[in-house]
Amino acid sequence: MLTRCAVATLALLASLAGAAADDAPAAGDAALGEKVFTKCKACHQIGEGAHNAVGPELNGLIGRKAASVDGYSYSEAMKNSGLTWDEATFKEYIRDPKAKVPGTKMSFAGLQKQSDIDNVTAYLKSFAPDGKKVP
Repeated sequence: MLTRCAVATLALLASLAGAAADDAPAAGDAALGEKVFTKCKACHQIGEGAHNAVGPELNGLIGRKAASVDGYSYSEAMKNSGLTWDEATFKEYIRDPKAKVPGTKMSFAGLQKQSDIDNVTAYLKSFAPDGKKVP
């Protein structure tokens, strides 16, 4: 039989385990992310043969330093942001670009649904820097 203290301790541990699971990054679904990416296609390209357009091409985005695509004219704000596009940074940025990098020239208002953010992140991660699909 458990004492009240033991029961309280177990409840606390279960609560902490649940909180840790909530903090784990969501994997996302690249196929669903491709559909979300249609919102991005007006300005960005990805995949083999992608090039800079209104916005820079997005091949190999995750892991790349911000404002580092050759031939694209970035805002001073993005050049001076010091960001590297890891998953957490990208997800925060794509939710509200102007809040994350005040002065960015990206006019997109952002994605509000966490599932859209997770899915488009998975889609972007599926492209290597050369534009080929990552297995």
